[in-house]
Amino acid sequence: MGKYFLTLPSMGESVAEATLTTWLKEVGDHVAADESIVEVATDKVDSDIPCEVNGVVVERKFNVNDVIKVGDVIAVIESEEVNTDVPLEETTSALEEPAAPVVPQEIIEVVEAPVFEKKEENSTPPTSTAEKPKSYLSPLVKNIIKTEGITDAEIQQIKGTGENNRITKHDVLAFLDQRDQKVPPPAQAPVPSPPEISAVSAPVASATSDGDQVIEMSRMAQMISKHMTESKNTSVHVQSFVEADVTQLWEWREKVKNEFQQREGEKLTFTPIFMAAIIHALKAFPLLNSSLDGNRIIQKKNINIGMATALGDGNLIVPVIRNADHLNLVGLAKAVNDLSNRARQNQLRPEEVQQGTYTMTNIGNFGSITGTPIINQPQVGILALGVIRKMPAVIETPNGDFVGIRRKIILSHSYDHRIVNGAMGGNFVKHVADYLENWDTSITF
Repeated sequence: MGKYFLTLPSMGESVAEATLTTWLKEVGDHVAADESIVEVATDKVDSDIPCEVNGVVVERKFNVNDVIKVGDVIAVIESEEVNTDVPLEETTSALEEPAAPVVPQEIIEVVEAPVFEKKEENSTPPTSTAEKPKSYLSPLVKNIIKTEGITDAEIQQIKGTGENNRITKHDVLAFLDQRDQKVPPPAQAPVPSPPEISAVSAPVASATSDGDQVIEMSRMAQMISKHMTESKNTSVHVQSFVEADVTQLWEWREKVKNEFQQREGEKLTFTPIFMAAIIHALKAFPLLNSSLDGNRIIQKKNINIGMATALGDGNLIVPVIRNADHLNLVGLAKAVNDLSNRARQNQLRPEEVQQGTYTMTNIGNFGSITGTPIINQPQVGILALGVIRKMPAVIETPNGDFVGIRRKIILSHSYDHRIVNGAMGGNFVKHVADYLENWDTSITF
């Protein structure tokens, strides 16, 4: 019988700490191997931390809303699978040493930098509202404060409801809702706003005097809006469109999809097939697998494909398949199904939405024929795949031409014209189309 020390693992690139949001186990509770003990949140996503051994929780090191650094011991588990006890100090030290290469010191300094500067002391007596130190602000809270442009003075107005009066995410969102509802007094607004404009600040659906419905954007929708606007202001968007005849591909999938599901236990959708074509094109045109840093082009070694996934509330998230070029069609299908399912259940880990090098979006799922997608920064390209439709087409044969029914799809490629010219952008999407049109129909499962 020994003790196992559960620590906060690396939560992804540049993430040095997380906020404890929920304890899933009490002291004295039994925990099974791979069972989650605690939930944490970063400025990227929420996540849960599983235990690697069977045992009993004997100690919890942090409370809800505490900020935990990578490598810190969260809980102590007594387990028969651990032969000897390792002193807590030695365990923590051993864990902290290898953490340095993962989270460089300069990144830690940036993450730990105060959100606001400490005001210089003056002769004015302190007020009843004490200045809240940096330790009260979790990574998630700091990200919301930065995104919403909350000032230092406004931070002091937020009443913390967490442990030791710590400001939580709910406290900040409640403050923002109250701030949005405030209407300036007439003295501060000599020119009154029309009713339809002032009604926009309402936090819930409301109606104007004309009967129009006004709906407040969710926080996530506002962040997506900001991200898309910044992308349009950053990249010089240009599009190329290509139509592909995927009749043979369609017939091949219809023939093998049941066999595939019986053998692999997974559905074979068109998404991994499209992804395989994109990977093939990225190998032929590696400049599309790049990012732009000032005047420097950073051509990526790894091909990490992001796939835009619609959530139940209508918003989008882009989980990433890392090293996608190392996977065969079966591996791509399993990765696509796993990430899309967990994305809709809000179960993605932080690192699974980071470091994408190229993005695809299957807008055909919504019946769209085509579209002009916005580049996911700091990438330089994104491919939209429209709905596959039955179309009349001229078919050329040695015995003459005739009109037949074919299944076709329109591919729309948006790319950054600062580094990708029209010839390369057009040839890239044409390469994808050719790959789909000449799909190897001899593949079986």
